[in-house]
Amino acid sequence: MKPKKSFRTVELSPPMTEIPGLYFITIKSKALKQRADLTVYLPKTQVPPQKLPLVILLHGVYGSHWAWSLNGKAHSTLQRMIDQKQIPPMALAMPSDGLWGDGSGYLPHKNQNFEKWITDEVPLLVREQLGISEIGNKHFIAGLSMGGFGALRLGALYPEKFAAFSGHSSITDFAQMKLFVEEPLARYHCAESNKSVLKTILKNKKKIGPFRFDCGLDDPLIKYNRKLHQELLKSDIPHDFHEFPGTHEWKYWETHLEETLLFFAQHQDKVTR
Repeated sequence: MKPKKSFRTVELSPPMTEIPGLYFITIKSKALKQRADLTVYLPKTQVPPQKLPLVILLHGVYGSHWAWSLNGKAHSTLQRMIDQKQIPPMALAMPSDGLWGDGSGYLPHKNQNFEKWITDEVPLLVREQLGISEIGNKHFIAGLSMGGFGALRLGALYPEKFAAFSGHSSITDFAQMKLFVEEPLARYHCAESNKSVLKTILKNKKKIGPFRFDCGLDDPLIKYNRKLHQELLKSDIPHDFHEFPGTHEWKYWETHLEETLLFFAQHQDKVTR
């Protein structure tokens, strides 16, 4: 008897000959009620796919599923760190945000659930199509800018799904989306409970896994990241926060993805339930 398929349609590319281990996937998403795209990287390793921890990387506004690999060279950074034995082998899932407007915010909208696409469908998809990560395992999640907002919020909101989480140059409150997107924020139909990273962390502080975030000294979002850091200190919430030279650009994110991968490696024991 053939196993039941979770996705009605799936288009899976062959491995990229120029970049072995890199796959592109397009599926019909139930959460989004449309097609959705995903880039996956399976590292060169002797570890079987089902034993690999899964790192979900969320892109920022204006981007898509290819941004972390082709702009941020995330797969190259991961493979180099594995080869140099800085981190154990991991797999990368780099989904599109759903391609709504300038950026979906990885939020539940009125008719489309961009949050569920990330938290439920992406891990299921990579397990069914490429055998990555065993059923029941937790995952890691990280992102930049709007993706940082998504990673910090979803990491705190779903401690049963994510063992640790990280944000780079993160939007820390939904209101900051207006700095980047042309769509009126009212069009998101964003619930109050989904707007604040800080409130989500505080609400789930007894359950959340370890987390970190960083921001460039010349980044327009630095003041918001500093404020989040100070509020977390006032509330005695353990976390790592760092400021580095740099601004809101790919050079910064490509460089500091290393800190995120090292952080996740430190907490790999929390992945298997």
